[in-house]
Amino acid sequence: MVITIPLVLLFAAVVLMLLRFKAVGAGAAVAVALFGFYLANTGAADTVNQLVAAVTGALADVGR
Repeated sequence: MVITIPLVLLFAAVVLMLLRFKAVGAGAAVAVALFGFYLANTGAADTVNQLVAAVTGALADVGR
C-alpha cells in the first residue's frame, strides 16, 4: 500500500515543528512562506518543480 503526502503538507509540518521548538522565529517563517509564494509566480517555478520531481523520484527509487 502506497501512502502519498502532498509536499505542501510535509513542508507545513516542518515549519510548525521549527516554530514549536523555537528553531526559527515567526517572522522568519512568514518571510520564507512569502518567498515561496512569490517564487511560484516567477519563471523559476518550472525549474523548482522539475528539481523537486527529480529528488522525490530518486528517493522513491531508493526505497525499492
